[in-house]
Amino acid sequence: MNGIDNMIDTNRAGKYVKQLTGYKAFIPKPLPPVPKLSIDDEMLELLSQADRALGRLDGSTDALPNPDLFVFMYVRKEAVLSSQIEGTQASLIDVLEFESRTMEPDNPQDVTEVVNYIAAINHGLKRLNNFPLSLRLIREIHKELMREGRGSEKGPGEFRRTQNWIGAGGDSLSKATYIPPPPHEMQEALNNLEKFLHDPAPMPALIKIGLAHAQFETIHPFEDGNGRTGRLLITFLLCEKNILKRPLLYISHYFKKHRLQYYDYLQSIRDNGDWESWLKFFLKGVYEVAQEASTVARQIVNLKEEHRKIVMEKMGNRKAGNAIALLEKLYYQPIFNIEIAQEITGLSYTNANNLVRELCAIEIVKEVTGNKRNRSFSYDPYLSIFSDS
Repeated sequence: MNGIDNMIDTNRAGKYVKQLTGYKAFIPKPLPPVPKLSIDDEMLELLSQADRALGRLDGSTDALPNPDLFVFMYVRKEAVLSSQIEGTQASLIDVLEFESRTMEPDNPQDVTEVVNYIAAINHGLKRLNNFPLSLRLIREIHKELMREGRGSEKGPGEFRRTQNWIGAGGDSLSKATYIPPPPHEMQEALNNLEKFLHDPAPMPALIKIGLAHAQFETIHPFEDGNGRTGRLLITFLLCEKNILKRPLLYISHYFKKHRLQYYDYLQSIRDNGDWESWLKFFLKGVYEVAQEASTVARQIVNLKEEHRKIVMEKMGNRKAGNAIALLEKLYYQPIFNIEIAQEITGLSYTNANNLVRELCAIEIVKEVTGNKRNRSFSYDPYLSIFSDS
């Protein structure tokens, strides 16, 4: 175990307790861990790197002419990635097509789950303005998350009243890879987690957030949607603790890329009491994802400036004005059709069509359907910034 005295009790994070029907469920101990965390030089360095990267991210988004457009796309990217970890197939393009009303009937039905995720993010951030992160707010967020689509019949916004388990699809309780606490133990564990979140005792914020996420996943308090809710918890805690002014640290990309390691580190907490290895993995993820987000912020600023210059050089002043007005809106709606271009610019259908044709000719937007009628277009250079996933 990295950074842990080998003599540490394997029951440090909790213990497996045999239930009346024969299976063993894990009963977590309250946070913070006892014995206390071993914060060695490696963890201190990772913590320092992650803190600095978050500070740079906050500063780089402050420099954006319109930080909201960055938030808009990042929320959608996170919603897609977090949902994909749970097996959904919808892509970022599917979600944008759905929102822009250009979606084809045969697109994945999973898009509803991603749209729910976006609603859950927005609801939670709005409520955090005047309401602390609490069990009540976690239930509200879960209700938005599970409002429609797969899992909507599994008690949205309600903590479970039955035993759940984690295992391969179709596995029974007897073959589960992990069994969380039964309902009566679960509620006590949740109450302890809430006390920990509000505990004023000094602790580095990222350490506290890493502990809280792992503990939430261990408790697994909902029938469905625990992974997505737990990942949202990270973002909400970063905003509540004023580490980030905007919700721009989404770690699902990192967890998806290292999915097996992610689950192994969580399980090692339960089996071996190894909080330290999990925290190092988590801090590496915060650093990596914050670095990526800062890079994306710079790319957006450069793209806006580059495309503004191209439009001014290659289109006359009159057309350039309409083209720039359209481009500004495409940062929020990068999939569009001629009718949407009409709404944005106030031009006639014919003139809007001509404007879009010219933007295609200078390779700023491209036609994506291949249809003579009902054509859709995308702001491809902008979308490509977010397509590394």
